[in-house]
Order: sequence, then C-alpha cells, then structure tokens
Amino acid sequence: MIKFGKSVMVVLATGALIAGLTGCQKKEGSVESAGKEVDKAAEKAGQQIEKAGKEIQDAAKDATK
Repeated sequence: MIKFGKSVMVVLATGALIAGLTGCQKKEGSVESAGKEVDKAAEKAGQQIEKAGKEIQDAAKDATK
C-alpha cells in the first residue's frame, strides 16, 4: 500500500510540474513585443552615446597635446 501511495504522489507531482511549465510558456502579446523593441532601441541608443562620449574624450585628449 505504501508503494501505491508513493506512486500516486509521484504521478501528481509530475503532472503538476508539467502543467506549471506549459502554463508559463504563453505566447507574447503585442505589448510584450513592443516592450522588447523599446528595450532594443534603448540599448542601441546607449551604446551609441557611449561611443560618442569616448570619441569626444579622445578628441579632447588630442586637442590638449
């Protein structure tokens, strides 16, 4: 009887795990997609600003020589 109880618990735990994992993998909607695009654009803008800042620093170092 103990083996049957353990088997039932294993089956229930496995079922709950599978149900939980499939529930988490929802397709993203338009808002999530737009948010990702905004994140990408902000990251690219940040990189360009950093590059421009480095170029300004280099130009300032060259001007003081």
